[in-house]
Amino acid sequence: MSSTAHKRQKQRKVLLMGKSGAGKSSMRSIIFSNYVAKDVRRLGATIDVEHSNIRFMGNLMLNLWDCGGQAGFTENFLTSSRSQVFASVAVLIFVFDVESREFNADLVNYSSIITALREYSPTARIFVLIHKMDLISPERKDSVFADLRSQIQQVSVESGFGGTGKGAGRQVEYWGTSIWDQSLYKAWTQVIYYLVPNAGQIEVLLSQLADVIHAHELVLYERTTCLMVTHVSRPYETTSNPFTDRFEKLSSILKSHKQSIAKHTGLTAGAANFAELQIKTGNFMFLITRLTENTNLAVALPSGESYFNSARINIALAREKFAELDIATKSSRTEAQRGIEEAATMTCRSPLSVGWIQAACGKTAPEQPPCTMR
Repeated sequence: MSSTAHKRQKQRKVLLMGKSGAGKSSMRSIIFSNYVAKDVRRLGATIDVEHSNIRFMGNLMLNLWDCGGQAGFTENFLTSSRSQVFASVAVLIFVFDVESREFNADLVNYSSIITALREYSPTARIFVLIHKMDLISPERKDSVFADLRSQIQQVSVESGFGGTGKGAGRQVEYWGTSIWDQSLYKAWTQVIYYLVPNAGQIEVLLSQLADVIHAHELVLYERTTCLMVTHVSRPYETTSNPFTDRFEKLSSILKSHKQSIAKHTGLTAGAANFAELQIKTGNFMFLITRLTENTNLAVALPSGESYFNSARINIALAREKFAELDIATKSSRTEAQRGIEEAATMTCRSPLSVGWIQAACGKTAPEQPPCTMR
């Protein structure tokens, strides 16, 4: 790794806390260790703190502290280890068990923890996950979540978080989650988006690419975890697509596909990946392809081979620019160059691709006959 890459690397401390048995380690194992929900039953209780350094998006290192929720450990975190645990925290993820029989005691515990957090890391973001929502009947989920959220929010405000001051209302977020559906991915996607230091730059670049290739939607996924990093939707998609949970569903599908690949190839689930997925119909075209060393790109396009060919070529030409937003490893630069050379051998591209290359990548492409866009 070059010295430049070292300088660009960002480290973020993340605390994962809550009552013992709330499901903290289960969700961590599903998100970062490629467990499936039915396999987390074999996980034991967390003893003290389990530290994990997780590389994400190449230039982001998550220093994840999975903290045991037994009363003795919590007391230690709040007393003798207080400054060590709560200093320099970027994010606290606090997990409530929706069916806890000691919810008032859980609230007291939550209050003590965020009070310590405010003392040592006052700018930290808090994500409250009301977990195991699958245990609540569908017709009661909304009302149960709203009631518990109201109680937790009151404690948050009393402890100095999530009040009415400038920006304070955004400092605590509340999500209902379950390991058995995509709600878990939805919540953790919000955590990741907050932590990724250059998400705004990535969105700008995605928006430019979407305009060039006439994409309805572009969705960027981290390759190892299959979590969505960010997305851009052009006006057609935001007004017409009724599936508001489509990004999380795709995360779940991609994760299941990785596990299936691992099962049939003998690879670990973390190492298993696919080169490209294509779906072509009379109404739309869909593509998932590798964008950089650390990301996959999902693309929804209008129907038509010219749109599809233009998208594949322009994505290949844009890889180098996106790779710059990952850590600048030799392998990512080599891959980006290979993508450009591959694109140069194709016989069809959009007339807009030259403008895209010059504006976004600072390169020019060999002259080739352009496609006629429908």
